[in-house]
Amino acid sequence: MGKFSGKVVLVTGASRGIGAAIARAFGEEKAFVIVNYLQNEKAAEKVVSSCIELGGDGWAIQADVTSESDINRMVEQILMEVGKIDIVINNAFKSYKFDPEQRKMAWDLKWEDYQAQIDGAVRSAHYMCQAVLPIMKKQSQGSIVNIISNLVERAIVPYHDYNTAKTALMGYSRNLAAELGSFGIRVNCVAPGLVYPTDASKNTKEEVKEMIIAQTPLRRIATPEDIAGPVLFLASDWSEFMTGQTLFVDGGFVM
Repeated sequence: MGKFSGKVVLVTGASRGIGAAIARAFGEEKAFVIVNYLQNEKAAEKVVSSCIELGGDGWAIQADVTSESDINRMVEQILMEVGKIDIVINNAFKSYKFDPEQRKMAWDLKWEDYQAQIDGAVRSAHYMCQAVLPIMKKQSQGSIVNIISNLVERAIVPYHDYNTAKTALMGYSRNLAAELGSFGIRVNCVAPGLVYPTDASKNTKEEVKEMIIAQTPLRRIATPEDIAGPVLFLASDWSEFMTGQTLFVDGGFVM
């Protein structure tokens, strides 16, 4: 028996990177994993195949998580097919390049830069939570895990728009946790440090990685798989008395 046998888990942005690693980890624990993706159907189907090979089950569904109608359509599809949603992992975000030399300085930023990241982080999580809350309330249980960033605590590189959006998502999650606790629904965050390799970090220069490694007690950069364990912990009943929390998964970079 896997830890998540019989559970339906929806992971947004799960066709690659951290999302794919999280989806596979749930598959290995025998969950039914909904692999949400925006564009890359082939990659999403590959993640589904991995989930099935690992002993779980999976289903790829295309939806733009910044679109309320897309999200509602996806949730309706899931409910028609499998009848419930136990766990939601809000992992998708608007694409971003973690390249300190190419980032916009404070004086170059337009409000639209902030808005795009806030839409990618907070708006998408909001639509997703709105769509699943009626189901989770009816079930009197549910776990929502939002993926943020350790930059909310220590902006070693001031990616202004990205960091601001992820900090807003942390605040959103805490307010949601305060409101939903009485329904048996928990809301927590996982805050990774720099994760490599992912599409977002492929432009991160070696010297930046070296600088981060030098300041990380565990002396390495996170892999996507490093993020999956803490997410599964917060989604499971092992953490049933935890809500509104942020787990920093960065080798001790932030303490």
